[in-house]
Amino acid sequence: MCGITGKINFDNSKNVSQLELKGMADSIYDRGPDDEGFYINKNVGLGFRRLSIIDLSSGHQPLSNEDGSIWIVFNGEIYNYKELQENLIKQGHVFKTKSDTETIVHLYEQYGCECVQYLRGMFAFSIWNNNKKELFCARDRFGIKPFYYYIDTNKFVFASEIKAILKSEDIDKTMSYDALDSYFTFGYITSDLSIYKNIRKLPPAHYLTVSNEKNLSCIKRYWDIDFEPDFSRSEEQWKEEIEHSFSESIKLHMISDVPLGAFLSGGIDSSSVVAIMAKNSSRPVKTFSIGFKEQKFNELKFAREVAAKYGCEHHEEIVEAESISLLPKLVQKYDEPFADASAIPTYHVSKLARKFVTVVLSGDGGDELFAGYDKYIKIKQLHSSPFHFKNSKTNRLLWGSAYKLIPQSVPGKGLSYLLSQKKDYAAAYLSFWTKDERKKLLLHNPAIDYKNGSELFKEGLLRKENGVEFISKLQALDMKSYLVDDVLTKVDRSSMMNSLEVRVPILDHKFAELTFKIPSNLKFKGKSQKYIFKEAMKPFLPPSILSHPKQGFSIPLTQWFKKDLKEYVHDSLLSNNSYSSKYLNKKFI
Repeated sequence: MCGITGKINFDNSKNVSQLELKGMADSIYDRGPDDEGFYINKNVGLGFRRLSIIDLSSGHQPLSNEDGSIWIVFNGEIYNYKELQENLIKQGHVFKTKSDTETIVHLYEQYGCECVQYLRGMFAFSIWNNNKKELFCARDRFGIKPFYYYIDTNKFVFASEIKAILKSEDIDKTMSYDALDSYFTFGYITSDLSIYKNIRKLPPAHYLTVSNEKNLSCIKRYWDIDFEPDFSRSEEQWKEEIEHSFSESIKLHMISDVPLGAFLSGGIDSSSVVAIMAKNSSRPVKTFSIGFKEQKFNELKFAREVAAKYGCEHHEEIVEAESISLLPKLVQKYDEPFADASAIPTYHVSKLARKFVTVVLSGDGGDELFAGYDKYIKIKQLHSSPFHFKNSKTNRLLWGSAYKLIPQSVPGKGLSYLLSQKKDYAAAYLSFWTKDERKKLLLHNPAIDYKNGSELFKEGLLRKENGVEFISKLQALDMKSYLVDDVLTKVDRSSMMNSLEVRVPILDHKFAELTFKIPSNLKFKGKSQKYIFKEAMKPFLPPSILSHPKQGFSIPLTQWFKKDLKEYVHDSLLSNNSYSSKYLNKKFI
């Protein structure tokens, strides 16, 4: 796992400074404390920080092809690189290292932009083609690895994190009010937005090309989520295929030249990952868990049960309210507003794991691929309710009026808000703050378009899935928003703060494509969520893991904020010196 950055000055006479590149790379030192490297060719520069995982002796970057016409900086892991290398060697390519990085270089030489179709793994990379004077950048299918970029008439700058871009010269740091509104709507910033108006995210499953000579950029999607349910297979056949494909993904994700372990929450997904790892390991699997004193949030007993069943080398820690002191450090790392409080325990479990290993496998993605979120039950009930009318105008007049009349503190106000939305797209309006609330919360700024609002982005995602079965539509929505912009962002930043690589075998795209073919009534059977995955994993897991209620990786914020941290919250949000007072209505808070 690594940190990448780079720059093109569109003025060919203006050279990139190594001092500038080094400052950009140093700002993301935690992503790669083992090594650094730079490539500069007049007005083009690439920078790199390395965390050594595969080919420890010869995986230095930036890395080139034989004649030095192609150069790459790469963040991620390619799990099928050995197979790809063998095929490329047969086609005449000569390798100087055993790294997965060099495999991408030769794939690009062979297939150009289509090289991404052959990659199985998590990745964000940039390739400079000196012959074409063109930069080619790509991001993996689910957006496991981050890629930010900035472009204006003078330059193109990219990096793994925003802070590295901000270290470059003459960056416009104007705030994006669209991003701010998105944050207060969902708790994270969606789409290709960042908190800076002119810094963007390359979306998952997209590549980008920048021509030095024409100063033009092109962004193109190369893969998409495609639900095509196959009703010809029996439940038993699906169980066998899930086990086989999942096991294959785990085996691939266990390839490493450094110590490897797993996060173990005690939930179905991480427990399944650990179980299959144990099946394929000759040594005890190192497992890492976080718990809380507040028993409602504590899953340690389930994690211990799995660890004991498979003879794991188990490590755990208790997180307490004092951990909130970590917030300033987290804010600095995330570079922009981010409201998922589970970033705190994710940081702590990453810190714990890094004491023993350099790589861990996690269970992220299972809820998205197998429809595991509790909200799916509620949204489906809402959609089938006879009181949620097909006629949007009726919903708006009846339930919209009710929403305005119901006081803030009365139960049912939130439900009336969702009923007032279009029947097929109500899921897009699940938010922390409604439009009306955001108008009261955010100090007036004409740059915020409340009429359309951030919800339209998610409504657009749902519209693209028209014709897809209802639960599958909700899954696609989460995969293209919550998963990438919240869950995977949280895991990437929290782990990289500790120089730890986290791999996500459930989001292997081959395994994911198999799940897209599973009929939704096998994922979401009655009120049983993740039904077919639980059935497939039943032989490997203790009954308690399969039957205990879903908890998620949440923390007891309500208790903390009302007791131990009450003064901290008031000082942060309500003092006259608080930074937020520039943007937020203190009276409404």
